Amino acid sequence: MKDMDLTPSQNKIYLYFETMIKTHGQMPSLRQAAQDNGVSHAAIAQTIRALESKGYVARDGRYGRRLFLKKRAVEVAGGEGLKVPVVGSIAAGLPLYAQQEWAGFLVLDPVLFRGNHLFALKVKGPSMKEAGILDGDYVVCEPRQYAENGDVVVVLIGHEEATVKRFYLKTDGIELRPENSEFKAVSYGFGEVLVQGKVIGLVRGPESF
Repeated sequence: MKDMDLTPSQNKIYLYFETMIKTHGQMPSLRQAAQDNGVSHAAIAQTIRALESKGYVARDGRYGRRLFLKKRAVEVAGGEGLKVPVVGSIAAGLPLYAQQEWAGFLVLDPVLFRGNHLFALKVKGPSMKEAGILDGDYVVCEPRQYAENGDVVVVLIGHEEATVKRFYLKTDGIELRPENSEFKAVSYGFGEVLVQGKVIGLVRGPESF
């Protein structure tokens, strides 16, 4: 149920931030947040300070302007939310061996996260940081075995290693691109890559603050 320590206006802004992260992969600016919610810049700043004091958001450094959500899942008013299993870990840098066991659950807002049989994976590494996917985050995925060019997907490499990258189909194979200028795209043969799911959302993990 809805967190009782948030006022209705604070809860509204917090849910707005969740939606913006899901849609754009990052927090909006104060100016954009104020415009989208029809309030003043000062009102958004005041709400953020309240959310920070209550442990809902964190700054990137003591005086940083970049904000992160600290709650792993949205608590849904009037319901228990959508329970999504966390399936092992994936790598957004050097691939890790895929794990089949569940590593807990996330309870998400079904209004923001829609789909059947959704699953979540914890990101390891920085190679997708320019897409707003940070080390320690959880990507929420819709299971599928195909992808379109430009999709951010979870794939198995060589039937063993799992990673999250941007997908591109080439005439001679598949290219997986990172979203970090320090990493290079890697090409694979058609039989080396198996798409496991498309990333449809993101939940900030505590390690990414």
